[in-house]
Amino acid sequence: MEISVTRWSGSATPTEQALRLLLEGGGLQPYAWANGPFDRYSAHRHDYDKVIYVVRGAITFGLPEIGKSLELKAGDRLDLPSGTVHDARVGEEGVMCLEAHFG
Repeated sequence: MEISVTRWSGSATPTEQALRLLLEGGGLQPYAWANGPFDRYSAHRHDYDKVIYVVRGAITFGLPEIGKSLELKAGDRLDLPSGTVHDARVGEEGVMCLEAHFG
């Protein structure tokens, strides 16, 4: 798995159920989480690959080891490989995401 962002290309914002079905269709078991406006996560890493879909709101993932930031909005998907150092900043409206893990 490589770090990648897939932007939502549909004309309407997807529902939580639609995004959940996309993940489940790929054999994954998603769970939901949410944060309030401007919440932050400090830099950390995980020992599993993860996939995140933004259901509503916005969140920016920082990748300090490669000097990049990835802003995600409703419908966008982030694939994040195991061991990738990342931080996160939630947008002004908060965020709700669906997340699933590999490995």
